[in-house]
Amino acid sequence: MQQTTNSPDVSPRSLLPTGENRAKLRRWRSIKDKISQYGIAFAGISVVAAFATIFVYLFSEVGPIFSSASIEKQQSFNSVAAKPIFTNLERYGEVGLVIDAEGLMQFFDAKTGAMTQQVKLPIPLDAKITSFAKGEPRSGIIAVGLSNGHALVAKHEYNLSYPNDQRKIVPVVSYPLGETPIALNPTGQPILSLAVQEGSSGTAITAFTADGHLSLNLFEAQTEFLTGETTFVRQDYALPSAPRSVSKMLMDTTLRSLFVADAENKVHYYDLTDPATPRYVEAVTAVAAGKQVTAMEFLVGSVSLILGGSDGSLSQWFLVRDEHNNFHLKHIRDFEQHSGAIQQIIPEYSRKGFMAIDVNSELGIHYGTSARTLLQESLDFKATNVALSPINTEFLVLSDDGKTYRFALDNAHPDVSWKAMWNEVWYEGRAEKDYIWQASSGSDEFEAKMSLVPLALGTLKAALFAMLFATPLAVMSALYTAYFMTPVLRGKVKPTIEIMAALPTVILGFLAGLWLAPFVENYLSAIFAILLLLPFMMLIAAWCWRYAPASWRNRLGLGWEVLLLIPVIVGFIYLCVSLSPAVDNMFFNGSLRQWFTDNGITYDQRNALVVGIAMGFAVIPNIFSIAEDAVFNVPRHLTQGSLALGATPWQTMIGVVLPTASPGIFAAVMVGFGRAVGETMIVLMATGNSPVVNFNLFEGMRTLSANIAVELPETAVGSTHFRVLFLAALVLFVFTFIFNTLAEVIRQRLRQRFSSL
Repeated sequence: MQQTTNSPDVSPRSLLPTGENRAKLRRWRSIKDKISQYGIAFAGISVVAAFATIFVYLFSEVGPIFSSASIEKQQSFNSVAAKPIFTNLERYGEVGLVIDAEGLMQFFDAKTGAMTQQVKLPIPLDAKITSFAKGEPRSGIIAVGLSNGHALVAKHEYNLSYPNDQRKIVPVVSYPLGETPIALNPTGQPILSLAVQEGSSGTAITAFTADGHLSLNLFEAQTEFLTGETTFVRQDYALPSAPRSVSKMLMDTTLRSLFVADAENKVHYYDLTDPATPRYVEAVTAVAAGKQVTAMEFLVGSVSLILGGSDGSLSQWFLVRDEHNNFHLKHIRDFEQHSGAIQQIIPEYSRKGFMAIDVNSELGIHYGTSARTLLQESLDFKATNVALSPINTEFLVLSDDGKTYRFALDNAHPDVSWKAMWNEVWYEGRAEKDYIWQASSGSDEFEAKMSLVPLALGTLKAALFAMLFATPLAVMSALYTAYFMTPVLRGKVKPTIEIMAALPTVILGFLAGLWLAPFVENYLSAIFAILLLLPFMMLIAAWCWRYAPASWRNRLGLGWEVLLLIPVIVGFIYLCVSLSPAVDNMFFNGSLRQWFTDNGITYDQRNALVVGIAMGFAVIPNIFSIAEDAVFNVPRHLTQGSLALGATPWQTMIGVVLPTASPGIFAAVMVGFGRAVGETMIVLMATGNSPVVNFNLFEGMRTLSANIAVELPETAVGSTHFRVLFLAALVLFVFTFIFNTLAEVIRQRLRQRFSSL
């Protein structure tokens, strides 16, 4: 008997919302669409704005280092001396000094011109000043040569005190060798040219007299232990091959080198390392034929000579060792030419820069290391003498109309240029041009070396070796995991590798520096055997598994074969490490590292090989995760169609899966590369931070990011070094931006190319 149930008919249309409800749903959907639209747009604009803000900030910090110098006339007043032979300005720009041709030292208020103190040099009444010399500017030592063959050495200093919290500057004049002029020429001939310098062992004076006699006079200070009394032991030496005429002489602060400019176009170099046997080394042509050397001064540190010619030329020279370890005076670089003969060169006190004034009153501001001419400006008066502040913020110019002009100077960052940071530079004390990063030192005489080439190449070197190690492992493991591995095992392997990305890089750097680097050094042959032979061992294991009994292969199942490789890999690594000492003894005289050294290959314990391995482990999870997703998301109908047409799984992977997933794989590799370029802690702890310019696998490097991390906390805010570090950050930022942009362009083209599959 059939039982039926009567129920009212339910129309599907009655289940739909009413018109009013549909309107509400549409309005709510529209609101959500608008929120999503504007929210996504706002987020995108915010990202772009954040990038733009970073760029603007970096440019604001970097921009000033490429600015030129500027000067501004502040005031003028009547000069205190009619015929000055020397002018000086103290650190705070409050006290100036002028020495006139009569030997009167006049200290004055550098802001008003009011006389504050006068000191008359103790020059005999029957003698006149015939020559003048000054030592290294910071020493304050000067000397005057007299018409009777004598010389007087004086020293000016500025004592600083703060009575009642007010700065007080008191000039002090002393006489290091006594107030009595020293006889330098026994015949009493006038001293036509003079050089004086104060060194660590005493004071040296060289004199050229009217009878053509060139002499060296050393005054060595000796202090009695009990009485504390200081006496000077004098030693006189005649110098050989004196030029017929001398216009200028300079001696360096080591008292080992003398440079003599004659009245023509030659500069003569004397080696005074052994004063008892002084050696005339050479004469170099400093200016063009028919011209004369009209000015010659040391840059700070008395290593570099700046020579000015009658043709307005300016050039830098210093001593360079040859292949026989002998010094020769070498022309290094030229600066922009002036319109007239160089009249005076004024070196800076703490940098490798200088000012130059010519006979046409054209003022130039130049810098040695960067080879920059920061300013060339003609003054509207005839300049006779210039005094520069020790802190390079102001200077005084004396004119022939009896006035002194005070100028403000803005020249904060002359020591770098775009060309100097990316080209080879010939630094003081170097045998040739080179790329060097050595930004700071404890001495004012230090020449800052700020080439970004070692840092940029170090960044590429670290990233390159890391990618050489990480890319094959990550991509191959992604292909196997996504395409060949059983889903059960994939579900355990993939999360495990992705968790590796959370491992702090400081831990990896710590392990690389303290454990991996010594291990690689001690078992270097084992490392090479593992890197080169382990892939072949894996292929041999796979070949052997192919011929294993079918029952074994069926019992294990497809996608589980990787488990058999684990004991093979572990066993082979153990075998290589165990046999490493025997291999070293048999083929490399006990040490592969020493064998490299004996064959001219430098080996540092913390090197690119260690960095490549350590950073490779940091990069692998990023590449693996993205590449594995790309391979796994290849449409199944493509792979199944390939298999149905008779292709093997390997042929399907090569011909179908790889081309289809290539945009994602390429993106994964570029993400890994960007990760390696920006890595800081691993390269900081495992490279040795040596800014070398090479791609030697066994030497370290210094990267842009590690250099910023090391030096930025120690540098002075606003200094040139500080701003160059920001430039390094900008270079790193632009570098990664360009590579990521290129990667995205290539990825899109690959996607378009293989979209038809």
